[in-house]
Amino acid sequence: TLYGDAIVPRGGEVWIGTLIDTCALVGISETLVRTAVSRLVSGGQLQGGRQGRRSFYRLTDAARAEFQAAAAVIYGPPDATGWRLVHLPEDDGIARLERQGFARLRPGLALGPARGAPPPGAVVIDGGVTAGAGALPDLAASLWDLSPHAAAYAAFLDRFGALDPGLQGAEALAARLLMVHDWRRALLRDPRLPAGALPPDWPGHAARALFHRLYSALAPAAEAHIDATFQGAAGPIPPRAEILQM
Repeated sequence: TLYGDAIVPRGGEVWIGTLIDTCALVGISETLVRTAVSRLVSGGQLQGGRQGRRSFYRLTDAARAEFQAAAAVIYGPPDATGWRLVHLPEDDGIARLERQGFARLRPGLALGPARGAPPPGAVVIDGGVTAGAGALPDLAASLWDLSPHAAAYAAFLDRFGALDPGLQGAEALAARLLMVHDWRRALLRDPRLPAGALPPDWPGHAARALFHRLYSALAPAAEAHIDATFQGAAGPIPPRAEILQM
């Protein structure tokens, strides 16, 4: 979350002391930060370098590509998508689709939102609903258990609904990081079905509106704190380059 929200838009590399100081804002100790960094390097998600006695870390190319794909979902507008019916002869391929939010209809056949590249070797049918759209929520409820996703959005609203949008300095950055972290976890686990299949009181709509409103409100103070305190290999971290228009 820290790299994706605050560091990648500013060149991508930061001093480990900045990581330690920033994580301390949300109660993460230096020992835990160093352990996490070590594990992320071993896992191929971070790569490090040194300048004198200082260590600097950036996302690997693979991790950066993963972030870019997720960023379009996290910071962008809702998906405008139709439906995809997929037939795969190998059942393990359907299991992979289930992890992407598809519902298994029977062995080798799955239904889900039409987004991303179709799986290789599959028979794929993309399309929209031409009749019976009013019954879509009932169909979705029979194929997907949306309750944990609704609960995650409701928890997000409870946690951040009363957040002061006028926070300043380090508090603004800490609040934004915590908010992005919770929003990312809720959103990326959601199958993100086409809007017509969701219940009329779907809490994801209110959660999205709250996220964008608070992010915009916290951004000036959070970015000013980053400008003043974050260190890269060449000194202060570079100015922010916007990745997505919220």
